[in-house]
Amino acid sequence: MANKRGTLSINSENIFPIIKKWLYSDHDIFVREMISNGCDAITKLKKLEVMGDYTFPEGHKNKIDVIVNPEEKTLKFIDTGLGMTADEVEEYITQIAFSGATQFLEKYKDKTNDDQIIGHFGLGFYSAFMVADEVHIDTLSYKEGAQPVHWECDGGTEYEMGEGNRTEVGTEITLFLNEDSLEFANEYRMREVIEKYCSFMPVEIYLSKANAPQEYETIEESELREDDVVVEHIHEEAKTEEKENDKGEKETVEVSPARDMVKINKRPVSLSDT
Repeated sequence: MANKRGTLSINSENIFPIIKKWLYSDHDIFVREMISNGCDAITKLKKLEVMGDYTFPEGHKNKIDVIVNPEEKTLKFIDTGLGMTADEVEEYITQIAFSGATQFLEKYKDKTNDDQIIGHFGLGFYSAFMVADEVHIDTLSYKEGAQPVHWECDGGTEYEMGEGNRTEVGTEITLFLNEDSLEFANEYRMREVIEKYCSFMPVEIYLSKANAPQEYETIEESELREDDVVVEHIHEEAKTEEKENDKGEKETVEVSPARDMVKINKRPVSLSDT
């Protein structure tokens, strides 16, 4: 796909309610919009899978990753939803206030529940510019033969779009935070905001810090999962103690049996589990 530059198409009929909606909002509400978009995309893909229009790859997990990077002053939202083609990015992103959810419901109105489609991607997406000087989208559609797409905009009406490098179906949105909004590159602040707005989202949300030191945990070998990254196998010998029996004689008693343990990379924990 050749690189393309263009101008955002403003839907003047719908832009004023958008301005009104965000003008008086708390700036942290953009987090709800970004995560709602991801939930929307995941809900759509799950529905397509149920209807037989898509098959999840082995090991697929419906989730949203939120990654803070205070060094680079960025904030990422990554979902495993249905992704977008270049044409869909043109339609749903560059045409402000146009809702992908609306078209999806029109096509599958007899097969899905309106209440489950909670996002309006073309609308809520632009709340990102409340806190970011620049926003990038990297996306890969679930559709067979789809090519990855990269889109970027610095908050004006100009954008640039070209071939991306995403290899997994879904969408990654990167916010390059402005100087007044660097609080959102802080892991503890983001945890607070996510818990404030997204406690009841129907998708697991994982929060992490980019380039953080790897943490580990030790589990019993019987608890090992396919997705665990094994660092080391550990055999613990049985623990014994010397005790007096009823006859007053000393004997060695096993107080803890031998165990086979495994040291693994610490498993990520969904915010809904904390």
